[in-house]
Amino acid sequence: MARILGVDIPRNKIMEIAIQSLYGVGPSIAKEVLVKAQIDLKKSSNDLTEEEVQRIRKFLEEDYTVEGDLRREVGLNIKRLKDLGCYRGIRHRRGLPVRGQRTSTNARTRKGPAVAIAGKKSIKQMKG
Repeated sequence: MARILGVDIPRNKIMEIAIQSLYGVGPSIAKEVLVKAQIDLKKSSNDLTEEEVQRIRKFLEEDYTVEGDLRREVGLNIKRLKDLGCYRGIRHRRGLPVRGQRTSTNARTRKGPAVAIAGKKSIKQMKG
């Protein structure tokens, strides 16, 4: 099993997909890195040699911010927004959607599971 930047690359997948398991590597960066490293996009991750793994690692470290560095950078950006007390920072602090989505309905991913309010019934149920 190949290990790049502290992450195990999945087995039995073509390299174009397998390399996307790294944080910060999407389809376009995956293609670009493999072309630069002169590795076939359709090659299985099982068939990688140590030399090819080294070439991939080299190109990722030189040209892109990925894995730990990228996670740290994103975390620091969010922390900066929270410390500033700007609108986006407050939304992060409260665990609400940051980019203008509605919250009266939906937003369950950010808000967590729904909590029932005791004694609250709709007006239709009370009349009938």
